[in-house]
Amino acid sequence: MPATPLSQVAVHLRPQDNIAVAARNLAPGLEIQVNGSAVTLPGRIGLGHKIALKPIPKGEAIYKYGQIIGFASQDIAPGSHVHVHNVGAGAFERDYAFCQECPPRPQAAEQRYFHGYDRGDGRIGTRNYIAIISTVNCSASTSKYISAKFHATDLLKQYPNVDGVLAITHKSGCAMQYDGPDHHQLDRTLAGFAKHPNVAAYILVGLGCETGQAIHLIENQKLVQLTPLSRDPKGSGQPPVVLTIQECGGIGKTVDAGVKLIAELLPKVNDWKRTKLSADKIVLGTNCGGSDGNSGVTANPALGIASDLLVAQGGTSIIGETPEIYGAEHLLTRRAVSREVGEKLVERIKWWEWYTGIFGAEINNNPSPGNKEGGLTTIYEKSLGAIAKGGSTALVDVVRYAEPVKAKGFVVMDTPGHDPVSMTGIVAGGANVGVFTTGRGSVYGCKPVPSIKIATNTPLYERMPDDMDINAGVILEGTPVEEVGRMIFDEILAVASGKKTKSELAGVGEEEFAPWSIGPTL
Repeated sequence: MPATPLSQVAVHLRPQDNIAVAARNLAPGLEIQVNGSAVTLPGRIGLGHKIALKPIPKGEAIYKYGQIIGFASQDIAPGSHVHVHNVGAGAFERDYAFCQECPPRPQAAEQRYFHGYDRGDGRIGTRNYIAIISTVNCSASTSKYISAKFHATDLLKQYPNVDGVLAITHKSGCAMQYDGPDHHQLDRTLAGFAKHPNVAAYILVGLGCETGQAIHLIENQKLVQLTPLSRDPKGSGQPPVVLTIQECGGIGKTVDAGVKLIAELLPKVNDWKRTKLSADKIVLGTNCGGSDGNSGVTANPALGIASDLLVAQGGTSIIGETPEIYGAEHLLTRRAVSREVGEKLVERIKWWEWYTGIFGAEINNNPSPGNKEGGLTTIYEKSLGAIAKGGSTALVDVVRYAEPVKAKGFVVMDTPGHDPVSMTGIVAGGANVGVFTTGRGSVYGCKPVPSIKIATNTPLYERMPDDMDINAGVILEGTPVEEVGRMIFDEILAVASGKKTKSELAGVGEEEFAPWSIGPTL
């Protein structure tokens, strides 16, 4: 029997790559045709894992995507499994080449539209929520009790334009330096949700004695209740409603007061109607979690195509997870619109090296065990696949965690790699639609923003049909990446117009609010 052509069983991404990525599970003894020679696999190669295409001596670089992903820790024979047992991360110099490959902004072939909520003050929503925002963990249960007691009234059924009443709770708000970095970052995150275009109205709930006082949040972030109390943003600068458990007289009275306030807000929030809006109003937040060896082959590059299509419309696309940019940052600095923007990214990379170092950690502690089981070997490999979500357009800005994203185009936000923490910051920055890629099966949701989940491989999509919105695994079966990218872009517009994602249908997304705490708990 003739050897099986490599293209039928694996993906060879770049001519200079000395590995290929298995497109399905490959059995020991399989003969594959590589560069005119038959190579026999000595052992099983799992879906998403790497196959050596030629002899790789100890110390030689391993190439994937045409980039270094690590170095051979022992001699590797052709056909061998290339993974953590014979590859180490190592260190190598990156040429940042600031702005040297900055592309022109792409032009859209046609203007695209969606139906969303124009708040009249520059904010554009894709959902219409009322939020109960806890300023401190001490009021988290009370905020949830308000939501639960309200939902028990069945009032929401009378207001079809209201997507829900959302309790936003967290584990912080006290035991931090008053007016310090953590305090300001938490304020920025909470304010990002209060001001979020998908939140039509909100109330703040505190205990009363916490470090994270509501008045500090309101004054520091200039919070006002813009909508729906008035359709004229210039005349709607009323202070937010604040309930404090200690001043209200306990949990029960605070819950009753909160339910009454929400009932009063409902008809006003229900007045909002969707209108036709151009796609440049979409701010896309992207993330990947539970990645595998095909994340950078299928779902992430396809999402990158969708990102480019959105940028061509004049919209914004955000990637975060700075520790998962590590080792690939030089590919983004080349695309920066200015040296200043490129150096902002490098500064964040250096900060992460310092930050992890003071705790005796190293960034290459990532990939996780699940990532490795899915075929990812080093942080460099994971990062190169992760940045594919950002497409190919110019890097226009780099912002801090939960900082409002104002630029149009492709933006990096400095976030941790931990999915809920990362997406919390991206949503706080203004993303009104999210896309989440996964190769292992993350069931992520992120209220008040819809989260479209993309499977990197068909077995995952077929195993978890109630959780995955799109199957990018068809790319391994021959569907062009560009076609799947256009499919994702069309889905973004549909979801922005009100189509429910799988996570929304499952009710997922309320527990995933997770602000990043960078300092000590005092």
